[in-house]
Amino acid sequence: MAVSANRLELLQIADAVAREKTIDRGIVIAAMEDAIAKAARARYGSETDVHAEIDPKKGELRLSRHMLVVEQVENPANQISLKDAQRANPGAQIGDTIADTLPPLEYGRIAAQSAKQVIVQKVREAERDRQYAEFKDRIGEIVNGVVKRVEYGSVIVDLGRGEAIIRRDEMLPRESFRNGDRVRAYVFDVRRETRGPQIFLSRTHPQFMAKLFAQEVPEIYDGIVEIKAVARDPGSRAKIGVVSRDSSVDPVGACVGMRGSRVQAVVNELQGEKIDIIPWSPDIATFVVNALAPAEVSKVVIDEDRERIEVVVPDTNNQLSLAIGRRGQNVRLASQLTGWDIDILTESEESERRQADFEKTTRAFMDALNVDEVVGQLLASEGFTSVEELALVDSRELASIEGFDEETAGELQARAQEYLDRVESEIEARRLELGVEDALKDVPGVTSKMLVKFGENDVKTVEDLAGCATDDLVGWTERKDGAEPVKYPGILDGLEMSREDAEHLIMQARVKAGWIDESELASDDETADEASEAEAE
Repeated sequence: MAVSANRLELLQIADAVAREKTIDRGIVIAAMEDAIAKAARARYGSETDVHAEIDPKKGELRLSRHMLVVEQVENPANQISLKDAQRANPGAQIGDTIADTLPPLEYGRIAAQSAKQVIVQKVREAERDRQYAEFKDRIGEIVNGVVKRVEYGSVIVDLGRGEAIIRRDEMLPRESFRNGDRVRAYVFDVRRETRGPQIFLSRTHPQFMAKLFAQEVPEIYDGIVEIKAVARDPGSRAKIGVVSRDSSVDPVGACVGMRGSRVQAVVNELQGEKIDIIPWSPDIATFVVNALAPAEVSKVVIDEDRERIEVVVPDTNNQLSLAIGRRGQNVRLASQLTGWDIDILTESEESERRQADFEKTTRAFMDALNVDEVVGQLLASEGFTSVEELALVDSRELASIEGFDEETAGELQARAQEYLDRVESEIEARRLELGVEDALKDVPGVTSKMLVKFGENDVKTVEDLAGCATDDLVGWTERKDGAEPVKYPGILDGLEMSREDAEHLIMQARVKAGWIDESELASDDETADEASEAEAE
């Protein structure tokens, strides 16, 4: 069939494909031009630079061969001499391109098949680009689709203008879908891959629940009520922290709705997942108490350096079981919601531990200062926790303790200093025995006890410390297959060092080793401060 015929048919095909694939008509016409040019090259030779042009209004096809004007022709298939070029175009110059019109061709079955493959490939690429461009900005939205098929437990969803996948681990437990079922899910990732853009959906993502509440609760959609945190045990239970920007609007009541209608709509979508709606508070202690509901809390002790909170509950009414929850679910969700590690104790357990700490501190004072039990208990009851603290406190404060005078205070501080000097000399001897170099002592932030810990873990030079990671110093926590988190100790375990301090220590070692400049460290600190300020705002 001659391609020069069927002009309108070419445009009709282009229009139909563009509508079906929802891509630009010009892309389809360009794909046709490439396909026809490829088929023509099979006729005129693969080295021939053949171009095809289709008039987008009339459908007329024009084939042309492009020749490069050169001084000496090396390849007659795509080059022409200046003399020959000037016969056709007197103004031709070296480096110009001369277009030579070619007659229409009859395309055989193989050429037509090849042209079809080019068109299909180009259209598919355009369709992928359109799909990626459309969905890459929809990450974080909820989409509706129809189940197209189920493959190895994963669900392929037809979104109308693209296909998406819900992997097995992103579906709720015991949830199953069949072809034709309608499904709502959260777009959490869109990636370009060799087979086209992959749209990943989730029904277990914490933000899926947040978006469902935004659809059901007008106050959230309007920004009056804000969802501050979400923690989920998909298919079982969830906690959501909410706060109101308007004092006249109750955030919990707004999310629950009349007779629980709003929260029930979300529960039904999540296959009966129980949801605790908790008032958020900027005060972490209050927020933790709210998050542990329905358990009662007697006392909260905060350790900001380690981001750990100790919660004390009454011994009565089975409060410990309520706070921990079935298989630790309640405290685990509260920890995820607040971002803090939570330890739960009963009042009796806390009392026993406090008594044990008191006795341990008393014994430490008795051994270090060579005093009797009464003096050790008196120091412990006054809040002194270490010999270092006793040595550094103002002697007048020590003398003001009932039963002490200035002479007693001076003697106690002298004994404390003597003890510390003795411990320091023992630590120094141990450092030398381990072979830790003197230069490591000059790294800002490094203490004598750290030097011994370093030596015991084969960190003996400034370069050794500079090559450490933060996890090496303070340890790390891993949670595998939904099990309880496992804490792996670091080199400085037991010295109460925060991750920020460990990072700073390593950076100081890198400055000392000459790996980075002091100015770089200062700029990093400024960036970190700006980031923390922005996060606080």
